[in-house]
Amino acid sequence: MNMDKPLRRVAIFGLLLFFGLMAQINYVQGSQADKLRTDANNSRQYLNLFNEPRGTIMAGPDVLVTSVKTGKSNPKYGRAYKDGEIFAPITGYFTGAAGSGGLEKAYNLLLSGQDKRLANQEWFDTFIGKKAKAANVQTTIDPRAQRIAYNALKASTTRKAAAVVMDVKTGAIKVLASFPSFDPTTVAPQTGEAGVKRFDALNKDRTKPNVDKAMSDTNFPGSSFKAVIAASALENGIDKNTSVPAPSTYLLPGTSVSLPNSHEGGACGGAGQAPLILTFAESCNTTYGILGAEQLGKDKVIPTVKKFGYDQAIEVEPGMRSAKSSFPNDDAAKTALASIGQGSNSATPLHMAMVAAAAANNGKIMKPYLMDKVVSGDTQKVIEQADPTEFGQAMSSGAADQLADMMREVVRSGTGKSLAQFDIAGKTGTADIDGVEFNNRWFVGFSPIEKPRYAFAVFTQGDGSGGEFAGPVAGKIMQAVRKD
Repeated sequence: MNMDKPLRRVAIFGLLLFFGLMAQINYVQGSQADKLRTDANNSRQYLNLFNEPRGTIMAGPDVLVTSVKTGKSNPKYGRAYKDGEIFAPITGYFTGAAGSGGLEKAYNLLLSGQDKRLANQEWFDTFIGKKAKAANVQTTIDPRAQRIAYNALKASTTRKAAAVVMDVKTGAIKVLASFPSFDPTTVAPQTGEAGVKRFDALNKDRTKPNVDKAMSDTNFPGSSFKAVIAASALENGIDKNTSVPAPSTYLLPGTSVSLPNSHEGGACGGAGQAPLILTFAESCNTTYGILGAEQLGKDKVIPTVKKFGYDQAIEVEPGMRSAKSSFPNDDAAKTALASIGQGSNSATPLHMAMVAAAAANNGKIMKPYLMDKVVSGDTQKVIEQADPTEFGQAMSSGAADQLADMMREVVRSGTGKSLAQFDIAGKTGTADIDGVEFNNRWFVGFSPIEKPRYAFAVFTQGDGSGGEFAGPVAGKIMQAVRKD
């Protein structure tokens, strides 16, 4: 019997298996290596990271995060966070055992020196096995404004508060502040078992200090959301000077519940009709309940809401996403309540800042981002640099110009007229919360009033109104951002 033919088949089959295996190895070690290293289920990505110093995270000239020698064999290096509570929403944390968050997570491979783009180019370094230095991350944050924002939020409440400021032309985030907060140094690698216990305690804390309130927490936006309903009206044939319904009360469709205004007289309930711009300035609940539930209806409102990204988790940096804001797709009564920022409507300050950004930038929203550039620790070569991109066109330029004028009217004659001294325009918001004695207080807008450059959202909980409490906080923050 001739054995050559079967042997050839076995040999060919073996070679095919060999080449298939080599192809798979090259695929996994090549194109899939970074993906596997950064997979959330891969705990090995944090092993041996404490034996080499990580890169720094900076804001302007301020070094926010550095590696420190522990004097121990394991871990050799720990992490130190300057003004940790103030900058935690940006830097995040790095523990190893409990993982990481914020920019520490988004740029882990670069900060740890494992990114293949950091490989030494000198052949001798490669020959002797010299490791590349970790890269350093420069953020878009204004450190002085961030400190002022955090301290102003802290002084405004004993509950929770947040602030976001973004450049409307680029999307660069200048302030991302949250209260209450935590110091990431207390859970850094050098803290050992104590850090693990501290992290567990933070997760169990009712106020969730380790969850940033600026982009990862949602709350009723109150009347600040009327800016979105106004945008929908302006996009659907209503002019800022168009007379719209403004009765003193509005019976919610299909219910026996009446929606009142926060005050009587003026545009809200005087003659029962008023120009849209004045109902916005005076924040007439009935007008925006009627617009949302009847004159526009959810079939027109919801598409507008989506154009603002309200139903999306906004990815600010790789793997660093906001919570989703939400608007109900429900009956007319619930749509009316949601249209004044109550009921089933919940929003992040980041999303509300994006609403203001559209008004200030011809209807265009730029994608928010935190990383300005990443620089090699060896060569100081720029490895990555921010590339401003458009998030979307939320409304037409004409509608945006009119909405911006309506926001200016708020500080000229409306609920924010005490705030004109700060050179800011916007929309106040005060949301009632069932069963508690405090409100969600908001001020959402842009600055300067003329030729706006920055959009912002400030949220704080407590007694009183958004114009009275959130507005002055926004004013102080924007003075710092503008460097008045």
